[in-house]
Amino acid sequence: MGAERSAHEGGDGDGESKRASPRRAELLDACYAYVLQHGLTGLSLRPLAAATGTSPRVLLYLFGSKDELLRELLGRARHDQVALAAAVLAPAPGAGDGDAFEVLTDRLWEWLSAPAQRPMVRLTYEAFLFSLGHRPGPWAGFAAESAREWLELLVRVQPGVARERAEVRATRALALVRGLLLDLLACEEPERVAAAARPER
Repeated sequence: MGAERSAHEGGDGDGESKRASPRRAELLDACYAYVLQHGLTGLSLRPLAAATGTSPRVLLYLFGSKDELLRELLGRARHDQVALAAAVLAPAPGAGDGDAFEVLTDRLWEWLSAPAQRPMVRLTYEAFLFSLGHRPGPWAGFAAESAREWLELLVRVQPGVARERAEVRATRALALVRGLLLDLLACEEPERVAAAARPER
């Protein structure tokens, strides 16, 4: 804490130097873990600072404002989820074929519906719904940006498929997965939802 006070009182206020601060990166990781566990609703800087071993003043110094901190955390959540999904969906031979794409969609569902992914799914859905409700705040634009990123990801894993057709299949797959995830989050009935995710073919 003493080092943080010195940085606050004696720093030059340069945005680039603050972004390069190891303490800033450390606190960003800690804040990210906190919002994954506690979500966005009712989030306050005081308990966030206490849980991450710092003070509200230091968070404001390093991140500028609560909204800027949350905007950065949500950007990270969106980026991390899509990057991890890209690894899960690495194109398989024949992915342009309809059956192969359904295999990739099943793989996406299995990964997103796993208990280990529940905190990130819940956080991104919370931000998505806040954004759709046009609530002012750091989630503004989150839904549209997230939708575009996921669409592009599912188009990329269909090499050799015409763009228009790939977008239609990606949109259909995303609608199915999003709806099932909402059901899973709401009801916590994994067996029923998983059965719906794997209809008889």
